[in-house]
Amino acid sequence: MNMKRFTLDNHPKIQSGLQAPDGYFDTISARILDNLPAHTPRVIPFYRKKMTWIASAAAVLVLALMIPFATRNTISTDTIDATSIENYLSYRSNLSQYDLIDLLDDKDVKNINIDLALDDKAVEEYLAQNNNVELYLNE
Repeated sequence: MNMKRFTLDNHPKIQSGLQAPDGYFDTISARILDNLPAHTPRVIPFYRKKMTWIASAAAVLVLALMIPFATRNTISTDTIDATSIENYLSYRSNLSQYDLIDLLDDKDVKNINIDLALDDKAVEEYLAQNNNVELYLNE
């Protein structure tokens, strides 16, 4: 293939098919400004943005102060189990067993239904499984 060498200095040059009319670029800026809408932009004062930030900070502060009150768990006596009460009275109280007995009345004693009936077989199995039978016999 034999290609023709092309240089920019050669004449005749290829003419563009597009041409701008005479004086087109002299009046283009005025025509563009005439076509723009005539309204002015809305100005938002800075103090209104400042008030929005202050209100937002106050809301966050109020929510942060409410967290301890919202997460506080109230325990009613209905949800406390017998084991918790027994542990509290055993380890953290200055009450003796005699003080507790004095606080009970006949109605409370009737409500306590403790079944202490032990089966002989159950006692024998327990003693057979535990190696410290001598401890129970000495006491």
